Amino acid sequence: MLDRDGYRPNVGIIILNHRNQVFWGKRVREHSWQFPQGGIKQGESPEQAMFRELMEEVGLSSQQVEIVGRTREWLKYDVPTNWVRREWRGTYKGQKQIWFLLRLRGRDSDVCLRRTNHPEFDAWRWNDYWAPLDAVIEFKRGVYEAALSELSRFLDSVPTRRWGS
Repeated sequence: MLDRDGYRPNVGIIILNHRNQVFWGKRVREHSWQFPQGGIKQGESPEQAMFRELMEEVGLSSQQVEIVGRTREWLKYDVPTNWVRREWRGTYKGQKQIWFLLRLRGRDSDVCLRRTNHPEFDAWRWNDYWAPLDAVIEFKRGVYEAALSELSRFLDSVPTRRWGS
């Protein structure tokens, strides 16, 4: 499902622990790390999609997290053409995302990356709040920066990002 501009509606998920560190997942059989994210299905609200993706990718239920905040508007990124499936080229531009900031209310041991038959991640760790900006793939960096910046207003103890650090 694409919008008229060629963007797939999607949700991004930033999970915090009690020290305001963020969940960072390693994609299966790759050396790339990212936040959980996934498409919004026909008839789903962004919140419903977020809880479905949270269970599928991280194995956490709505009872194990608290919604702290979400982005006000869609954040978009373009996918480089060489990353787009050949049959989608010319129609698919990238993703538009609503980002959710969640606080883990359960334990680290509640995270289960193998909740489905097609896991997205094969490892995970906690990172400092701003660390993903230095590690995420380049074409997602602007959206990550916008999401982390906007959502940081919900936190008292996250230092502001220092450029070049």
